[in-house]
Amino acid sequence: MDYILGVTDNLFFDTIYATLLPTDSLASWAGANDTWKAEYTNPPPIVNDPISHFFGLRPSPRAYESFFQRGDWQRQAFSLFLITWIFGLIVYFIFSSLSYFLIFDKDTFKHPKFLKNQIRQEMAQTMRSLPVMAIFTTPFFLAEVRGYSKLYADVELHGKWYLWFQFPLFLMFTDFWIYLIHRGLHHKSIYKTIHKPHHKWIMPTPFASHAFHPIDGFSQSIPYHVFPFIFPLHKYSYIGLFMFINIWTIMIHDGEYVANSPIVNGAACHTMHHLYFNYNYGQYTTLWDRLLGSYRKPNMELFYKETKMGKDEWEKQVKEMEKVVQEVEGDDTFREYAANVSHKKTK
Repeated sequence: MDYILGVTDNLFFDTIYATLLPTDSLASWAGANDTWKAEYTNPPPIVNDPISHFFGLRPSPRAYESFFQRGDWQRQAFSLFLITWIFGLIVYFIFSSLSYFLIFDKDTFKHPKFLKNQIRQEMAQTMRSLPVMAIFTTPFFLAEVRGYSKLYADVELHGKWYLWFQFPLFLMFTDFWIYLIHRGLHHKSIYKTIHKPHHKWIMPTPFASHAFHPIDGFSQSIPYHVFPFIFPLHKYSYIGLFMFINIWTIMIHDGEYVANSPIVNGAACHTMHHLYFNYNYGQYTTLWDRLLGSYRKPNMELFYKETKMGKDEWEKQVKEMEKVVQEVEGDDTFREYAANVSHKKTK
């Protein structure tokens, strides 16, 4: 995360902090000479400057003009919060929109469990949750930037073999712990408060991918953040995996059931989870669902265009799903969904 922080410092934050929290420290070493920006070739060292280190570019000329220096942990924490929040929004809207326009089956709108104004509701839930999730996530990123994690930059440090091994290790570690956390979120003592907001989307769209209660979303992200404090992880790999995680979350909500695999927990498997609640808690694979008895094979009808959105399949889904809703969430929630269905039928 220090690379991203360093880049954003050069591009944005140095100027922002120098403008909002200026200092006269520039004059003490540059003699207030306006030409220093173009001519000075050996400025004082700056904490966290990957642009200079990797690309040979000089630091932002305004890096010295704020008393809120780059090495200040409070500045780092606030910057990381903004990066996490804004970057999360950008990734969410770009990739969810691409998935929606290029992949998502619009016939889903006709499903009896698709809510009125659902996409707007999914976006609103995400917009409310992301800044709170960013607050919870910031301490992990701050600890990484300040050198407390096992993130590393030198490819030779752990050998090239580990550079490849870190990927399956990361996926196995996070898949196991997310399974346990996700299944725990379905416990009756916390489900209605924490996890139920995400299960409002019985037939989700890509915009439901991040539409969680903030504690729910953060809880399921904890394994990602804990991993680099236990195992070495290359810094570029960390950034790439962070992107992959967000895109994968969108993919399993895109409603395009192309992965009919007994191993991959694709959109079809995750649709079973949204429909029937107590199955397919896994993130990437079905391994832990199979081992711990919570796997449900997707209906074969989902993999054929002519039956995927057919009346018979929908009626079968609704009948079983409403029974599960009564058992899991109680009568009030059942009436909420039933009222929505009645509203659609009277339109």
